[in-house]
Amino acid sequence: MPPILIDTNLLVYLYDSGSPAKAAQARRVLDHLKLTRSGRLSVQSLAEFIQVSTHKLDPPLSRAEALAQAGLFTRMWPIFDLTALIVLEAARGARDYDLAYYDAQIWAAARLNQVITVFSEDFNDGQVLEGVRFANPFAAGFRVEDWA
Repeated sequence: MPPILIDTNLLVYLYDSGSPAKAAQARRVLDHLKLTRSGRLSVQSLAEFIQVSTHKLDPPLSRAEALAQAGLFTRMWPIFDLTALIVLEAARGARDYDLAYYDAQIWAAARLNQVITVFSEDFNDGQVLEGVRFANPFAAGFRVEDWA
């Protein structure tokens, strides 16, 4: 399976008791990416996971729980650092494609690290921007096994 960049929403849904179907799907997808060693994360997604899981979930994770889980994520998948080039590429992506800046930063991290697929519900499913394709793992009919 080729490398796939995991957006924050997949990580957060693991702990979202208000969305049990999405939590189950997130677990299936992330388990598969762990098993196939194809998942990749950006530093941005780790930071967003800690912020969202401790402030927006009901019930929220404790800071200790969020830190422990983020540590597990760093051991499960390679992490892409946030670099000046990613910041500049994201700004270009926001300008050229009218993306929200932090969505553009996910795109830029994938593009500059030569990852051609991003799993996220924040982009149009099937959208391709300069060789990076976005797939919504929560869309009807999505099967992670089809990405092998």
